[in-house]
Amino acid sequence: MSDSINTLDELLSDPMVLLVMERDRVQPEQVRILLERARRPAVYGPLVPPAHVVAKTCLQQWLGR
Repeated sequence: MSDSINTLDELLSDPMVLLVMERDRVQPEQVRILLERARRPAVYGPLVPPAHVVAKTCLQQWLGR
C-alpha cells in the first residue's frame, strides 16, 4: 500500500485492502456505512458506557449487590 492514500475511495480501491476485505467477506459499502455511522454524533449519547460505570456494574453483579 502506498503512503499517499488520502481518501476513503483510494483506500477501498487498494488491491491489498480489497484482498483482505474479500477474505473477511466485507463489502466496500459496509465499510462506508460503518464509517458514516461512526462519524455522526450519537443522538442518544454514547453507545458504550464509560469504563467506571461498566466496572461498577460488573463488581455489583459479582458481589451480588
